[in-house]
Amino acid sequence: MTGIAMNFTGAEVLWNGKMQARDFGIGSGSIMDSAQDARGVDLRGWRVLPGIVDLHGDGFERHVAARRGGVPDMGDGIVAFEAELAANGITTAVMAQFYSWEGGLRSPQAAERLVATWQAEAPALATDLRLQLRLETHFLEAFADAEELIDRAGITYVGLNDHLPHDRLAAGRTPPRLTGTALKSGRSPQAHLALMQQLHGQADAVPAALDGLCKRLSGKGIMLASHDDATAQARHAYRARGVRIAEFPETLAAATEARVGGDGIVLGAPNVVRGASHAGKASARELIAQGLCDALASDYHYPALRKAVWALVDYGILPFDAAWALVSEGPARLLGLEDRGVIAPGKRADLVIVDPASGRVGATIAAGRLTYLTGPLAARFLA
Repeated sequence: MTGIAMNFTGAEVLWNGKMQARDFGIGSGSIMDSAQDARGVDLRGWRVLPGIVDLHGDGFERHVAARRGGVPDMGDGIVAFEAELAANGITTAVMAQFYSWEGGLRSPQAAERLVATWQAEAPALATDLRLQLRLETHFLEAFADAEELIDRAGITYVGLNDHLPHDRLAAGRTPPRLTGTALKSGRSPQAHLALMQQLHGQADAVPAALDGLCKRLSGKGIMLASHDDATAQARHAYRARGVRIAEFPETLAAATEARVGGDGIVLGAPNVVRGASHAGKASARELIAQGLCDALASDYHYPALRKAVWALVDYGILPFDAAWALVSEGPARLLGLEDRGVIAPGKRADLVIVDPASGRVGATIAAGRLTYLTGPLAARFLA
């Protein structure tokens, strides 16, 4: 599908990274100076920005499984998920799917179901939906099956997580919220605790297993990210394995080590909006002010991406063009997507049209196809 052909006039446009008054067109799914024989749309009073690229989000979970065991067919959930993305100006989204001992929606079985649904539904959608597999580092018994799924599904982005409460387990204490997490996993609290203790007990085997896994995945050109690095040493160790993206570093030391080593740094947009981490970790605003961020990600809340941009501007941390680059150009670069992230001739026609006063989205266009249109803009597009 080649999308619509239109010429936009009168808007303020983030053109090639700089805000300016600029008329331009789209056609055949691409941006151009002017489209021949195309409908004109007057966008005076609106701002046109590159479509948002979200390189890590798990908010899709509430669409594909609104209640535990209550939605056996994920297909409608994926369609509803795309609608939420479009309403928030997101034109490329990476679904961060767990492959974890935690069970439930984070289990290997759920990952298989999501992959099958993604393969069936994503090709018909305008929004570019991609997958990241989030593998638990101590789930050694699942490494081979996870690699097989990565190869079979053509997944190009893998994150490495460790959600075991090691301090509690080492001290012989019961982990917090054990009953609730056990219920989500489909296990009894006793069985869930026993599994965590078993996985914690094989910690000595994890470094060598990760060395081999990362070497194999890197050799296939798969991008690797570590999740929640707490120390500079942890980030350094991951870099030595070829893991060059640091997702949500928890401390200034870890983020600084990532920058010194030339690694990509991804921070959470909800952290920016809140002004602090919900878990008491490093403030994303403070890290951004020190130049320690290449991209923002939705994490668990898709509206936070666009709202984070306005927060960065309102608090004087970044000018608007630099703030928007953290949700468009920056994540596109980390994902190796050179065809998007900026508005320039020849780039993919991924656009979001926003009200500059409120930051609300009036229209979203992905690869030249309208995915969201509302309010006063509808009359201008349909006139």
